[in-house]
Amino acid sequence: MSSIGAQQDVFSSLGLARTEQQAGPENDASELGLDTFLKLMITQLNNQDPFKPMENGEFLGQIAQFSSVTGLDKLNNQFEGLSASLTSGQALQAGAMIGREVLVPTSVGKVSEGQSLSGQVQLDESTSELTVRVYGEANQLVREIPLGKQEPGPVDFDWDGMNDAGEFVTPGTYQVRVSAKQGDGEVELQTELFAKVESVNLSAANGLTLNLQGLGPVAFKDVKQIF
Repeated sequence: MSSIGAQQDVFSSLGLARTEQQAGPENDASELGLDTFLKLMITQLNNQDPFKPMENGEFLGQIAQFSSVTGLDKLNNQFEGLSASLTSGQALQAGAMIGREVLVPTSVGKVSEGQSLSGQVQLDESTSELTVRVYGEANQLVREIPLGKQEPGPVDFDWDGMNDAGEFVTPGTYQVRVSAKQGDGEVELQTELFAKVESVNLSAANGLTLNLQGLGPVAFKDVKQIF
């Protein structure tokens, strides 16, 4: 038997065909299913060295490895479908966010002429005196608003955009700091401010981002409340 005929017999035993004159399409590794894998393994058994037989554990390990790879591939496809569904849901949610107000953790807000600035703080325990202080861009104190005694929970506050003299401040960026009296000292709290959503941006890298009036871009995951 010629060497070419011997090669053809080997390909035939594997369930494959070899054509010398016409090149077929490239093999697709994804088309190797469990049935083909078992055929290859049986062929390997038939052609193994009888003096050095493979252990059963090696075959079982190969089957387990092949099953794991196949399962992971299917799982990846399912996760890709889930990710696409979540992205579509976020896009629909993003369209409904424009024009609404959200509460985000920040102490900096931009005030236009005659505009007020509202926010909220969370109290873990009661305080005998809660104070809101507004500072200008040069870190000068513009307004101090005493809120008195407060119980634990969310506390809303509002700054009307005026200084202590009762005059509207110059439009610009201001910082709001809220402190609570506890014992003999004061504890500064995390300030959360309200802002209107001007536009939204949905990207694969950063996810859903909200562009807020006076605050700029804020990640949707940082939003505390939507109004």
